Amino acid sequence: MDLAFLHPLYEHSGPWASVYVDTSRHTESTAHERHLTASAMARRLADQGADEATCRAVENAIEELRRSSEPNGRALFARAGEVVLDPPLARPPQGDTAEWAPLPRVAPLLELAGQDPVCVVAYIDRKGADFELRSGLGREEAGSVSGRQHPIHRTSSADWSERHFQLKVENTWEHNAAEIADALSVCQDETQADLLILVGDDRERRAVHERLPRRLQDRVVEAQHGTGSRLLDEDVEAARAEHTRRRTEAELERFLAARAPDDEGHAGAVEGVPALVEAAREHRIDELIICAEGPDTRREVWIGEDPDQLAVRRTELRSLGEQHSWAARADDALIRSAVATDAPVLVVPATEEAPVGGMGALLRWT
Repeated sequence: MDLAFLHPLYEHSGPWASVYVDTSRHTESTAHERHLTASAMARRLADQGADEATCRAVENAIEELRRSSEPNGRALFARAGEVVLDPPLARPPQGDTAEWAPLPRVAPLLELAGQDPVCVVAYIDRKGADFELRSGLGREEAGSVSGRQHPIHRTSSADWSERHFQLKVENTWEHNAAEIADALSVCQDETQADLLILVGDDRERRAVHERLPRRLQDRVVEAQHGTGSRLLDEDVEAARAEHTRRRTEAELERFLAARAPDDEGHAGAVEGVPALVEAAREHRIDELIICAEGPDTRREVWIGEDPDQLAVRRTELRSLGEQHSWAARADDALIRSAVATDAPVLVVPATEEAPVGGMGALLRWT
């Protein structure tokens, strides 16, 4: 998961209010329930020591949700009387929560905002294609491309002139497939889509698939629906879930392979809080891997004002020259370091392949 959207949270010092609100329950008294939720979250923050201005900002933001149609929920991150970030959630949280801490409580967001890959669905026919962007937050049109319109139909005649016409048809199809592939490649660049789903007749799908750049080949899924159909939501979700499963398995395999030391005794992956803290200080985390149920996620570490100022023990942080320090959860501290160095974060299920303790990292260098 690319966490670039979290950068605003680390441009200011804490403490932070982190609130997760479930808006999936819609009743006739929804407005009143929102009001009660807003008041309850503000009280919880105040009880934890949050300043009045920040409590009021959170309360007002939740009150404003009465005027929106949030299907799942929203996260709110606030400090110094201002809501800095309020991303919508792809799935409801397990109850409303509010925390006041030195760092934003972003770890739950990794699952609630959805790791489901952003995908572009390309509806292809012989004349061109329409693109549709799908994410955990919905769908939107993402452009279209029109190729040559004539000739596009074959004939069954064996006459030389007809064979010449058929050759022109073949050339038109090839030209249009190349045009669609080029446009789809540009669309992927602009949207940073993780997955491309090609919908159309077999021949047309294959023609476009073959002409996509090599860098995109492992992102492509071909759907069996015919020309002109619109892919059902469950078909898109199945393709996205399968892509996520394959990518997670591949990354865990890469992690397991990199964890073994090479001939010189160096490993390309680490696990456990002390090793992760050291890698984060040295900006060596290439990809952070988190299993939300892992016990290490809740371990206490010590942080300074900057993302690379973190240590397992407070005295260690002071020995590094940091005068101000605060206790924080290991997962939130390491996520802050990952965001600062543009390292992605992968959430994985609790399996035998998951990092010991629930957190690990692939390294940029050993």
